[in-house]
Amino acid sequence: MTRTTPDGRPVPAAHAGERAMLEGWLDFHRATLTLKCADLDDSQVREQPVKPSSMTLLGLVQHMAEVERNWFQRVFAGQDVPRLYQEGEDGFTLVPGRGMDEAMAVWQREVGRGRELTADASLDDSGGLPEEAAAIMGEDSVSLRWILVHMIEEYARHNGHADLLRERIDGTVGS
Repeated sequence: MTRTTPDGRPVPAAHAGERAMLEGWLDFHRATLTLKCADLDDSQVREQPVKPSSMTLLGLVQHMAEVERNWFQRVFAGQDVPRLYQEGEDGFTLVPGRGMDEAMAVWQREVGRGRELTADASLDDSGGLPEEAAAIMGEDSVSLRWILVHMIEEYARHNGHADLLRERIDGTVGS
């Protein structure tokens, strides 16, 4: 039985194997981003309330869709897939007409695709890094384990941003 927090997020198992633990925490952080973006209108998800940053909740969701695509499709699966958002490389750039509903649907699709690509993989399976990342890492590949830990870190960091953005938008606080 999956337990949930009072706000509906899945509680990662207190005792589980490594794979279940990593995936549980990643799912928790994905649900946290969804929660931070819930019940806001289009103008609110586009607000840049922490000056001088141009970061927005909508931009964070777009960015995380790009991050999901990059690590699971490009790096782990070695697929040659285009960027989701051509305006800027990181997904943060907003365009009129693309709202949160569309961005959430794209992000959820990328999450689903990543799950498909890793479902039968071992944590020790690896994917190739692009040349620039390989130079930084000193390795030409990373394991699925490394990718999952990195994704947890990426979501945790950006969920902190989302928490501050949401608090400035409407006063909502919490984990």
